[in-house]
Amino acid sequence: MMNGRETQGKRTGVKRTVLLIRHGQTTWNVQHRLPGQLPGIELTATGQEQAQRLAEALRSLPLSAIISSPLERAAETARFLARGRDLVIHYEPDLMDIELGHWSGQIFDDLDTHDAAWKAFVRNPTVAPLDVETFPALEERAVAAVERWLQREAAGDFPAFVAHADVIKLLIAHYTGLEAGRARSLLIDNASVSVVELKAGQPPRVRAIGWSPAPAWLVPPMPTPESEEHAAGEQQALQK
Repeated sequence: MMNGRETQGKRTGVKRTVLLIRHGQTTWNVQHRLPGQLPGIELTATGQEQAQRLAEALRSLPLSAIISSPLERAAETARFLARGRDLVIHYEPDLMDIELGHWSGQIFDDLDTHDAAWKAFVRNPTVAPLDVETFPALEERAVAAVERWLQREAAGDFPAFVAHADVIKLLIAHYTGLEAGRARSLLIDNASVSVVELKAGQPPRVRAIGWSPAPAWLVPPMPTPESEEHAAGEQQALQK
């Protein structure tokens, strides 16, 4: 496997632009439920809109291949990306989400309150129970998968890889030289794209991390009676 500060290119001097795309929103995202590698988790209506919006935003890019995790949420997102393009979607099992073992299907907030082992894993994802994949192990398989595809002529110079948040975080960690244990701090929104440029003999250049045509942080929170009361109290205090 290549070092994160080296590049992967099939021809000397050729620049390759790699897109790392996260799937759209799922019901389990809304419920804060951990999916892991469980099958049958599909996009919500919002997730479909997100995927379509991203596909339209990327329409002008000359994608050369689409390689997707086979899990439904990624595969469905890949299909939006493939619409109107003469491209076949290739499915790569090593792009699947992190294996969470006995934590799969559980609600994050419950684990964060009651499960000491989970809290330890969140603090240090380089160590995990036997049935749970560590971040270094996930990084190794995800990077190996991308490198395999980049060695194939069919991938071309503008491939898109459709995967999951932790997979993308660790691919970015690889290309930037970030330690795997620190990758959790990266923010990868649903239906966002991260962009890595690779050129033989040069360090990788990460052009974007988690870019979205409709970023979640631009949406103002809905006011609640409590928040409105607090704001009114602050306004009264300022007027005194």
